[in-house]
Amino acid sequence: MNQVAIGNFIGKKRKELNLTQAQLAEKLGVSNKTVSKWENGKCMPDYGIIQPLCAELGISVSELMDGEEQPQDSIRAYDDGQILDLIKRTQALESQRTTLSGVILIVLGIAICALSFSFGGSDVKDFVSGVMLGISCVAMLAGVYIVGSSLARRS
Repeated sequence: MNQVAIGNFIGKKRKELNLTQAQLAEKLGVSNKTVSKWENGKCMPDYGIIQPLCAELGISVSELMDGEEQPQDSIRAYDDGQILDLIKRTQALESQRTTLSGVILIVLGIAICALSFSFGGSDVKDFVSGVMLGISCVAMLAGVYIVGSSLARRS
């Protein structure tokens, strides 16, 4: 999937229908910034919005994923349902990867925190211990934020 080609195609079809980003966004129940991100290739539409988007633009899911119109007699290896299922699975894996990254940061923070207590006794060792403790706090906070935002997006 080429996000830039898909985004350009969304923008082209929207303009052919004389719709603004705000009008398309309103029809789909998303923000105009979301439509802008799609059209600039910064992100892909969520699998739950792909069918309504295709219906509004008058295109098939396979045309959207290819980023171009297809002849009526073209043969596809996958139907729209299979493509949507693949997109759903891919987006779920991305979400799980983000959550896992957050968990790894939390575990790393705990490990660094435990290591920081093994240092001490001199000014330099106390300084290193303090730096490690600070790094561990930052890692754990970042991990909690990433996990929290990932779980919030799922619900």
